[in-house]
This record gives sequence, structure tokens and C-alpha cells, in this order.
Amino acid sequence: MGDVAAKLRIMPKDVEIDLEQLKEKISMVLPENVKLHGFSIEPIAFGLSALNVVVLVADAEGGTEEVEQLIEGLDDVESVSVVEVGRI
Repeated sequence: MGDVAAKLRIMPKDVEIDLEQLKEKISMVLPENVKLHGFSIEPIAFGLSALNVVVLVADAEGGTEEVEQLIEGLDDVESVSVVEVGRI
């Protein structure tokens, strides 16, 4: 089994959410077996931006579900969606 790179799009609850602080919160909730590969900010519309996160997870059953649930559990997060997944 190898690793999988997954790009997740995280939508904040509103435009007032500080995405830099959200990055820190996401870094803290990730399990030890998940490696954070990077962040990028994507403008959406009307001042709202999404936070794109790339994580490396084991190529196992369940994939990114645990990571998605942990991030969705943060107060400032409206939704999490998987944008792209690929083996590395």
C-alpha cells in the first residue's frame, strides 16, 4: 500500500473568518498518520475565499473520511469537499 494525495476544498462559514487562523486549526486537528502537504487560498465570489488543503494519507479503506470529519468539526468550517485524489 502506498500514499494518496488528496486536495480538499474547505469553505469557511462566512467572509469574516481569518483563513490564516483556520490553517493553524486544521494543522492541529489532523491525525499523526496524515501529512499536511500545503495550503492555497482560492477566491470564490463576493469576498468569500475557499481554503484548499493538500494532505497525504494512506491508501486504505476510508481514505480521507476521517480527515474530512475532523475538519468539518471545526467551528469556522461550513463544508469540506474532496476536489482531487491521486496516488503518489
